[in-house]
Amino acid sequence: MSKELRVCHLYGNLLNTYGDNGNLLMLKYLAEQNGITFHSEIVSIYEPFDPTKYDLVFFGGGQDFEQLIVSQDIQSKKEALTQFIEDDGVILAICGGFQLLGHYYIGADGQKIKGISALDHYTLSQENSRYIGDIVIHNEEFNETYYGFENHNGRTFLGEGERPLGKVLEGKGNNAEDGSEGVIYKNVFGSYFHGPILSRNENLGMRLINTALERKYGEKMQTECV
Repeated sequence: MSKELRVCHLYGNLLNTYGDNGNLLMLKYLAEQNGITFHSEIVSIYEPFDPTKYDLVFFGGGQDFEQLIVSQDIQSKKEALTQFIEDDGVILAICGGFQLLGHYYIGADGQKIKGISALDHYTLSQENSRYIGDIVIHNEEFNETYYGFENHNGRTFLGEGERPLGKVLEGKGNNAEDGSEGVIYKNVFGSYFHGPILSRNENLGMRLINTALERKYGEKMQTECV
């Protein structure tokens, strides 16, 4: 029986900073190279999110104005997204998407922007500064090293039940204090890597795909990087 993935691109028409939509293109490429049918659609403002419809969600980042719009609309999707997460739904969340899954983030102007508290992290801002540059992290659990580029004002601190996507080997990471970068909670993977992250890290892309397929079909997947 052929396999398929149903993917939600959350606010894909509003959040696409630094080419993050490339993550969706990379997922599509990897899936199709492994014979997996790939369906994706955007769920944006004023549209409901159905937690039973999708196997994987991609949630990118954006400029301050667009993220403020999303932060207001996503409150109407809070219950459904939290259900999807707690039911082991697979999510890749980058930058602003990563921040909005937590409790709140502080904008560059000092405004406190509410998240959906599906994950137990929060994000502070820096004054007249950003973390910008190449970054390398290592995930000991998977024994995988990820390479990318970070560009963010936010300083994120993880909370209960969360572990970092990786330990920082080069760069600043979540907050330049505790050596963490990104987050893993259940099947949610978050990061500040732009560029996009999956273009340089096919192993992470296949991990997302295989995790989503295993959840959907109840069997161990053997698909590999190409």
